[in-house]
Amino acid sequence: MNESEEDKIKHNIEEALESSREKNSFQEAAPTATRKSLQLPRRLFHCSMGLGVGLVYQFLLTHSRAIYILGFCACVVYILEQVRINYPGLGSKVKIINKYLFRAEEQLKESAGVPYVMGILLTLISFPKVVALIAIYTLAVADPLSAIIGIRYGRTKITEHKSLQGSGAFFLSCFTVSFLVFYWASHLSGQLGDYSLGPIILCSFLIALTSSLFELIPLKLDDNLTIPLFTAFISLIYASLLSIPL
Repeated sequence: MNESEEDKIKHNIEEALESSREKNSFQEAAPTATRKSLQLPRRLFHCSMGLGVGLVYQFLLTHSRAIYILGFCACVVYILEQVRINYPGLGSKVKIINKYLFRAEEQLKESAGVPYVMGILLTLISFPKVVALIAIYTLAVADPLSAIIGIRYGRTKITEHKSLQGSGAFFLSCFTVSFLVFYWASHLSGQLGDYSLGPIILCSFLIALTSSLFELIPLKLDDNLTIPLFTAFISLIYASLLSIPL
C-alpha cells in the first residue's frame, strides 16, 4: 500500500469519526420532553415572558409602541425558529436551551414560541388595553399553572388530557387575573370612574368560568394562540354587558 492510499484511508476514518461525534452530539442535545412532562423551566419561561410583556404594556408602553415592539419580537422569534429547524446541528451548541425549553415533537418543526408571540400580538392589535391585559396574564399564569397542577395532582380526569384539578387552577388564576386588572383599571386617575366591586367580581367569575370551559375543548389549534384571543373576546363581551368601562 502506497502513501497516497494510506492518507486516503486515514481521511475516510477521520470523516467517519467526525460524523459519529456530530451524530452523538445531536442526539445528546435533542429534547426528550413531551406534553405530559412537567418541564418546569419551560413553564417558568412561559410565565415570565407573558408577565414581562403584560407589565411593560400595562405601565410603560402605549398601544402603538407595544404593537411595534412585539411585532419586531415576533419577526425575530420566527427567524430564529427557522434557523433552528433548518440547521439542527446548532442544537448541540445550546444543549441546555434545547433540552429544557423544547419538546421532542418540536425538534424538527416550529415550537410553541411562534403561536405564543402571535397570540399576544393579535390580542394587542384587536382588543382594548384592559381586556388585552386580562388575556395576556391569563396566558402567562393560568395556562402553565393549570398544566403543572394537572400533571402533578390531576387525579380526577375530565377528558383524556384534562383534569378537574388542572381546570380548577386555571379558573382560580383567570379569576384572580381578571379581578386585579379590572380593579387596577377602575382606579386609573382621570380615565375610568370608580364603580362598585360587584360587577367586577361577577365579570371576573364569568370570564374565568367561560375560559376554563373553552380550555377543555380538544382543539387542534395551539392553545397559545386560542386562549388569549378567546379570553379577550369574552372579556370584552362581559364587560360591555355589565357596563364596566374599558
